[in-house]
Amino acid sequence: MKPYYVLIALLTLCLTVTAAAEQSRSITLEEAIQIALDNNFEIELSRSDIDRSESQYRRQQAEFLPNLNASLGGTRRIGRQFDPATVSFDDFTTSNLSAGISANVVLFNGFRNINQLRSARLGMESAEQRYQRTREVIIFESAARFLDVLLATELLEINRENLEASYKQLEQVRAQVEVGMRPIVDQYSQESVVANNELSVIQSENILNLNKLRLSRLLQLDPLEVVDFVAPGIQEEEIVVKDYDLREMISHALMNRRDFRASELEVQQARYELSISQGGRVPQLSLFASVSTDYRDQQRDPIQGTVFPFSEQFFDININRVYGFNVSIPIFNRWQTRNQIEQRRIDFRNAELRLEDFRQEVFLELQQAYNDYMGYAKELEATEKALIAAEKAYETEQERYNVGSATLIELTNANNEFIRASSNRIQAIYQFVFQEKVLDFFLGRLTEDFEIEALSR
Repeated sequence: MKPYYVLIALLTLCLTVTAAAEQSRSITLEEAIQIALDNNFEIELSRSDIDRSESQYRRQQAEFLPNLNASLGGTRRIGRQFDPATVSFDDFTTSNLSAGISANVVLFNGFRNINQLRSARLGMESAEQRYQRTREVIIFESAARFLDVLLATELLEINRENLEASYKQLEQVRAQVEVGMRPIVDQYSQESVVANNELSVIQSENILNLNKLRLSRLLQLDPLEVVDFVAPGIQEEEIVVKDYDLREMISHALMNRRDFRASELEVQQARYELSISQGGRVPQLSLFASVSTDYRDQQRDPIQGTVFPFSEQFFDININRVYGFNVSIPIFNRWQTRNQIEQRRIDFRNAELRLEDFRQEVFLELQQAYNDYMGYAKELEATEKALIAAEKAYETEQERYNVGSATLIELTNANNEFIRASSNRIQAIYQFVFQEKVLDFFLGRLTEDFEIEALSR
């Protein structure tokens, strides 16, 4: 192959790889949530907990069934043995084959098997509640990370527009300096403003990239994959401040929060575990039955002196049937039962304390989320007024500067106030619209159909 053919092939390969790397994948908010639900390892771990609890529940169900065992064994003995036929000792070999089947069932054991089944059922329900709450947490975190990206995108756009406006202002100042309308110090001042605005753009880009990396990590995306998170627009006319009743919210949360329900189930499970340990003080009643048989090659007919055949021994004369009942009465086991009861009583008390602490935590979470919601609602009104006033002030100073009645410092200050008001406004909007979902999360009504009305597709 000629050298230039190799060079062309390498260049083609490099261009193909570069083009593939530059192709980006677009992900919407709904898609990000679904990807997180499909990929997040915490959900997989929670799903494994459900499988484990279901296996435990099936095992406890099987405890009500009888045990059934079969056995088969054989021996051969070689050496000096007593021979009943000759009434003497002699060296010979004897063989023996035995088989049996036995069953055992517990009739009463202080209700321990019943309580174990109930405890396992509650554990299974608790694991299911934890699993669903884990999904809600992933939905909430995915949406929060996605909105961080959207907010950083909006702030970057504001800074870019400000940088572009400052560039145009610098061109205007330079033109005025050249004709002697403005002092050279105004040009230097505006060049400093442009440089600071460039720095703001760079910092905003870094914040945006960092938020994208955090979101990609949560979604467990390929770190080398180029991802474009689609930012929906904001429909401010869809923003409506809703009336919430804090008492009703707390009552709703205590009934619908899956993690709180799981804690309640764990208290009930701890109560059954205490009953299980207390059952160790009660006698246990069980029934048993067995059938066994064997064959011995030296078993003879006492009258005729001949060895009984295998079928006659194994299936007739050597069959034994045994059945009966057994009562086990605990008397003393080195205080193990008493110590176990004390441990289970402590576990039960701790579960109740954790539930009460969790109830207080739910109160605090909802109250804080409610206060934040009302605060963001007030910020919406305040930032709207501030933005309108800052925009008018900037336009006025721009007109005054153009006619020479205002200094560049006054214009720069007015512009900075306008940019600050714009940033505050966009942050207030995003914080408010997302705070409604924060309330839904703490109320336990966040679902996969995640939608924010103020965000348009």
